[in-house]
Amino acid sequence: MATSGTTSFDLSIDKLVERAYARCGSSLRTGYELSAARDNLNLLFSEWGNRGIHLWKVKNHTANLTAGTTTYTAPADASDVLEVVFRNGDTDTSMTKISRSEYENLPNKTSQGTPSQYYVRRNLANVTITLYQTPDTTDTQINFFYVGRIEDAGNYTNTPDAPYRFLPCLVSGLAYYTSQEVAPERSQELERRYEAELQRALTEDSQSTSVHIVPRDFYVG
Repeated sequence: MATSGTTSFDLSIDKLVERAYARCGSSLRTGYELSAARDNLNLLFSEWGNRGIHLWKVKNHTANLTAGTTTYTAPADASDVLEVVFRNGDTDTSMTKISRSEYENLPNKTSQGTPSQYYVRRNLANVTITLYQTPDTTDTQINFFYVGRIEDAGNYTNTPDAPYRFLPCLVSGLAYYTSQEVAPERSQELERRYEAELQRALTEDSQSTSVHIVPRDFYVG
């Protein structure tokens, strides 16, 4: 039996909107409805930012340190910083993430040395990393993983900034959001379907790690 031999299936924004309206038992009739659906899609992406770490948006970045400079800005698309290491040549040293209150209680924040701790501040306009101690040399770096924001829907011919396995919950989520305006009688059922499909996708997207099983000794008396 022949198969397609391709693995490139995706849905453009306008196709996602069509599928969402179909689940609402309706169809697009005006340009306003299409524009509103795109807004709902962007709202959905924003809501996903509160649903944990999306592995496909985890990125790596290296920042050069400057002696006497305590705070460094993450890339513009960053929404959070996951982990930071201090890099000196070919040697990476893990750093400890601390809270704002812990940072505030540190003595003499301008003292210079080798940074071993960092505090992440998620501002409205950017995300910053503040080091302790303040770097005392300019030939070192910090290397860190950060979570990037999901890109806006943009043009209707674009494809969404999400893996193929998230397409089912993307359609379901957009249908749920849209139903609140065009088919409120279907909202409850569409919400249940959306939450179930999103949970499956998030579970699949979670990071798998090796399990180390340590045998226990049992003694029979």
